[in-house]
Amino acid sequence: MTVPYGKGWLSVDDQIELLALRGLLIDDEAGAREFFSHVNYHRFDNYCRAFESSRHVFFPGTSFTEVVALYDFDGSLRELLSRAIRVFEIDLRTILASAWGEHHGAFGHRIGANFFRTFAHADWLAELQGETIRSREFFIKHYRETYDEFPDLPIWMAVEIMPMRWLSAMFAGMKAKDQKPLIERYEVSPVLFASWLHHLTYVYNLTTHHARIWDRLWSVSPKLPRSFDWMPPSLPAQNRLFATLLILSHLLAHCPRQRAFTSLWRASIESHIDTMPPITDGPARMGLPGDWKNHPDWIAP
Repeated sequence: MTVPYGKGWLSVDDQIELLALRGLLIDDEAGAREFFSHVNYHRFDNYCRAFESSRHVFFPGTSFTEVVALYDFDGSLRELLSRAIRVFEIDLRTILASAWGEHHGAFGHRIGANFFRTFAHADWLAELQGETIRSREFFIKHYRETYDEFPDLPIWMAVEIMPMRWLSAMFAGMKAKDQKPLIERYEVSPVLFASWLHHLTYVYNLTTHHARIWDRLWSVSPKLPRSFDWMPPSLPAQNRLFATLLILSHLLAHCPRQRAFTSLWRASIESHIDTMPPITDGPARMGLPGDWKNHPDWIAP
């Protein structure tokens, strides 16, 4: 049963007072005022939950500084995830355009018969044409002023303006012979790869909207390989952060030019997680087993 919302507006000082009444130690009131002048109270409240014995009741001794440290930890984690997804996405765009163009030519993506019948090709193509018309990229401006086919772009141009969700949808709609070059590159089955693209699109959207990442239960969980390394206890849960880290580690390992980045990214993830604020069940909330750094797909070359 729901009730009408009756809570009123609270000033920054009122927000700080409310947190203090709930047991949070405000060790720097001036700093807290400055923080809440920039960060919405309800965004901050998401991070308070890890320090509560019950809703709105903090564990004794919990300080405002500790909660802010978790907030900052999550922000840096978001950036690390976002960066890895972007690096993989550039590789994906390149391989997809090259393989598709070789088999179907510049404009084969305009032909619905080149995709599975279940693929909403007309809608996908209309969205792509609309994005092309709106684009202000220099190469599209030149193309529009030069070639008759506008707003249809050659696939090797089109992939550069497709949001990741359209790339994901395109792969899912492709026939097996066209998926083959991609699954061979990334050494993953078509079903898994389609699921991973869908999942990474979801995670990337979370990062761009500054959503909480570190302990989130994924609403769009990835399918996992049928391997002991991808099952409990090696991988405790498919809807936690560690599953996503393993997926990115696997995919980046198959981007030849990004070996140095992949090694640095893994090291950055490890060192960052080591700096996590002391939360008793913190690793479990991220789906991390005790020896997660030794997982075969994490240490893979």
